[in-house]
Amino acid sequence: MFQDQAQRAGVVDNTVPFVLADMTPDIFLAVMEFIYTNCVTLTPKIAIDSLGIGLEYGLEELRKLAGHYLIENLAVHNVCECLQASIVFAQNELKDACILYIDEHTEDVFKSKGFAELSEESLVETLKSDGLTMDESKILKYIRDWAQVNSVVLKKPYVEIGKKAVKQIRLTLFTPEEIEKIEVENRKEPFVPIECFSVAWKFHATKKSDSGNPLMRVRKGTDSREHHTHLLTEAPSA
Repeated sequence: MFQDQAQRAGVVDNTVPFVLADMTPDIFLAVMEFIYTNCVTLTPKIAIDSLGIGLEYGLEELRKLAGHYLIENLAVHNVCECLQASIVFAQNELKDACILYIDEHTEDVFKSKGFAELSEESLVETLKSDGLTMDESKILKYIRDWAQVNSVVLKKPYVEIGKKAVKQIRLTLFTPEEIEKIEVENRKEPFVPIECFSVAWKFHATKKSDSGNPLMRVRKGTDSREHHTHLLTEAPSA
């Protein structure tokens, strides 16, 4: 395990001590326990790091154990952190479990501290889901709040921070009156891209939805509006 890591790092002198960078004592003990017993005692504090260590050192069973532990212990306070880990480490099973959990506890998760700390990529993945149990008006509000918080943290304009995430807002779910209100707010601060309004207004003018456009699908928690009869209620089958 360490020899492969050393080779990747370009270390060939076996007399030079091997440094385990970024490994805390708790993680080191967990790795040693796994190596000697093929079992590991995981806690919320070390589970994500254990997943990363399993991947880094090719410990496939450790990776699986850590991944399953995280899935079985998803909660409002940790699901956003787990989602980010799943994306960073390319763990699709964990990512799917996190998205499903967020779908089922949307408002509680969006209110959590972890939601404000989501990366842009993680937020975009969350917003792609048809299963979010919240109306689009509230989702837009929480995206604005997320962008404002991260604008302060990253010292960047709030419009720039949210430019990818806000493109996942499904303006076609809103009534014309609601869209007009959003446009008025947008003139003060152009948070929602103009092209998003164009798609929404085109739909309302033609009442024709595009089966290939996920932004024309009604989410699970979307409040019913009359024009939704012209929109898709679920993803088209492959």
